Amino acid sequence: MSKKLVQIGMDDIDNPDGRCTTHFASIIVERLKEWTVEWVDYPNLIRLNPNIPYRTRGNGAVALRFLIDHYDVDSIIPTVEGLIHDYVEGEYPNTNPGVVLFDDEVPKQVQSLSRLALWRVVPIELARRIIRTNNIPHYTSGNGRGLIGALSAVANTLHEDHTYEYIAYRALEDCEDKRGVDTVSVQSMDKTMGNRVFSNVDISTNRIMIEPHGKDPVLFGVRGEAAEYVIEAANLVKSKQDRDRWMVFRSNQGTGEHLKHRVEIRNLRPYMTAIVAGRVESKPRMIEGGHSIFTIKDDKDKIDCAAYEPSGEFRNIVMKLKVGDLVNVHAGVRPASRRHSLTLNLEGLEVVELANISEVSNPICAQCGKRMKSAGRGKGYKCTKCGHRDKDVRKIETSLVRDLLTGLHLPPAKAQRHLTRPLARIGKVNGGMPSSLVSKWHSH
Repeated sequence: MSKKLVQIGMDDIDNPDGRCTTHFASIIVERLKEWTVEWVDYPNLIRLNPNIPYRTRGNGAVALRFLIDHYDVDSIIPTVEGLIHDYVEGEYPNTNPGVVLFDDEVPKQVQSLSRLALWRVVPIELARRIIRTNNIPHYTSGNGRGLIGALSAVANTLHEDHTYEYIAYRALEDCEDKRGVDTVSVQSMDKTMGNRVFSNVDISTNRIMIEPHGKDPVLFGVRGEAAEYVIEAANLVKSKQDRDRWMVFRSNQGTGEHLKHRVEIRNLRPYMTAIVAGRVESKPRMIEGGHSIFTIKDDKDKIDCAAYEPSGEFRNIVMKLKVGDLVNVHAGVRPASRRHSLTLNLEGLEVVELANISEVSNPICAQCGKRMKSAGRGKGYKCTKCGHRDKDVRKIETSLVRDLLTGLHLPPAKAQRHLTRPLARIGKVNGGMPSSLVSKWHSH
């Protein structure tokens, strides 16, 4: 019997009280064993624009890609719909599940929407219109917002770069209790694995980054460069709570995929994620709350930039900027309010060129080496130590050595987005789909 390639996208199957889209995906993977599917890829965890205000937690959608017998395709969506009804508790108003299915080529309209969803706001109606136009099998409830992520996940095949994450889950009945991930075991794991893993420990504080703090079923998640690496690393992690299940995802986390668009200030829009070039227009200042603010200007316009208190020592970098410095700001656009204008929330700062900052001082006495003082308008300078006078000397202009390096500066790991490419991944690329999967990439 010939098999057909099926791709399922899903999003927004979560709420703050113990439900999670990736956890639901692990249940779907378990259920699909009944159809003896052949997996062509790991489950894909696709992070979308992190600046969307109505996102749930990390704004991540999931895609599943597998081969299945032709006659089973029509039963997939009804099965998933039934599982969603069983999984989602109550009527939490911000949960709007969306599931789509493709058993043919993904239309170009969907691919365009997927690229847009990484850095712009995508209207729900656009997703609905694409589904209607292309007659895409789907399921949704609520306002349908989950359809945006579902479509985006399927269309993003991670062909340019990808990373992996091993996510361990606890039992749903344990979600009210503390996870108890052992800090020492995580720190030891990170040292053992080296550059095969990333963003699991914040080096600046030695704080572990793999343990969430909400009521969701995620016990911990380990990120790395290959499936076998994250599995090996996860087996070194200890926790008070047991692992009820686990699964490996291929992802765009840590790839910087959302920061590929350079936008002029006049073209910025609320919630956009962009790289904005400009020269520092105002001296950085620290405001109430510990936030650092400065202004940049391009050829036509200017805009405020903000590094917030949670970014820690990153603010020290910002405070070293001087008027005239040329920078590329990696940021999300915060909409204007009554208290502030449109603002760039910094995710990263690339210092391209340092302004030449100089200081002017009085000349040195040629006789005794002491700094001279003005002798009066048009009278030159005099030395108060030895009495020497000189009408011809001029003030000395000295270029100051800047305590700031050119290049990319990022906040510590604790303040980075899921999509942010950490410094440890600069120059690393994992391109294309995997040629094969490890023998055991999920627990059930």
